[in-house]
Amino acid sequence: RFLIKVDSQAKRIRMSDSESPAPSAKDQFEAKYEQKDLLGKGGCGSVYGGYRRADNLPVAIKHIPKENVVWTDTDEIGQRLTIEVAAMLKLQTESADSVGKSAPISLLDWYDFDQEQILVLERPVPAVDLSQFIENNKEPLQENQAKTIIKQLVDDTNIFHRDIKPKNILIETGSEIPRLRLIDFGLSCFTDTEYEDGWFYGTAKHAPPEYISECVYEAGPATVWQVGIVLYEMLHESFFDSRKLLDNELRIRTDLSTDCKRFLKSCFCLSPGWRPTLKELQCHPWLLFLMKANSPQTTLTMYK
Repeated sequence: RFLIKVDSQAKRIRMSDSESPAPSAKDQFEAKYEQKDLLGKGGCGSVYGGYRRADNLPVAIKHIPKENVVWTDTDEIGQRLTIEVAAMLKLQTESADSVGKSAPISLLDWYDFDQEQILVLERPVPAVDLSQFIENNKEPLQENQAKTIIKQLVDDTNIFHRDIKPKNILIETGSEIPRLRLIDFGLSCFTDTEYEDGWFYGTAKHAPPEYISECVYEAGPATVWQVGIVLYEMLHESFFDSRKLLDNELRIRTDLSTDCKRFLKSCFCLSPGWRPTLKELQCHPWLLFLMKANSPQTTLTMYK
C-alpha cells in the first residue's frame, strides 16, 4: 500500500443561495478535454483520441464501464483507487526522476461518473502499437531491432502488467531508435502484494503452460512467458499460440543467433520455476551484447 497526494474533487461545499453549484465531474472533463475519434475497443472499455483544450496536447481518453472497474487501494484522503489508476500513479512516482530509463504512459486525469470511469492518458505522437509496427515492416524484424525493444520491455518496475502483448505496446516512431511505452494497466498487480493468484489474467492464447495443464498461475513467470511471446512475434511471421507451441506446431527460427534462441527457449521453459526472472533476463548475454555494441554516441535511451 502506498499514499498518493491528489486534489480532492469530491468534497462537499456549503454554498449560499447566491453561489453557483459546483461543476459536475462531467462538466469538468468536457471543459478541460475535447474528445475525438475512436482509437480502439477492448474487453475492458473503449479508447478515444482527443486534446487538452488549454494547449492542444494530444491525449487518449479511456472509457471503462463501472462493471469492469476493479477497486484496489485508497489515497491519503481515503479516495478509492482502481488497480489501473494505482499502478500508473506508482509507476509515475518511481520514474519521475529516472531520466534515460523506462517511462510508462502518463496518467493525466481520471474521473468517476455514475456508469463509467474515464482515464485521460498521454498520447505519444507519432506512435503505433507494436503489432502495427511489425505489420508495417512487411517482414520479421531484424534481431537487433527486436533486441532494442525487448531490452526496454524487461526493465524492472515492481509492477506486473499481466497482459504484455504487441497490442499493449506503443512504439514511438519520431526518433531513430524506437521508444517503447507500455499501455493498458487494467490487469496489473504489485509485486510486493500479490504473488500467486491461481487464476490467469490476460490473453487466452498466451496462457502459460502451467495454467493450461494445472490451472496454476504466478504473475512473475507468466510475465517472462509473455516477454518470449513478444520476441517470438517480432522475429517470426506467425502469431503466437501457447497450445500450438506445446503441440510442437510452432518452431523457433534456426537462423537466429545462438544467444537469441537461448533467450527465447528460457522464456518458454515449461516449468515456471525454471524460467528466469525479469532481473535475470536483463543480464542475459543476448541483451548485454546490445549495450556493449553501442558506442557512447549511439547509447540507447531505454523506455517502457
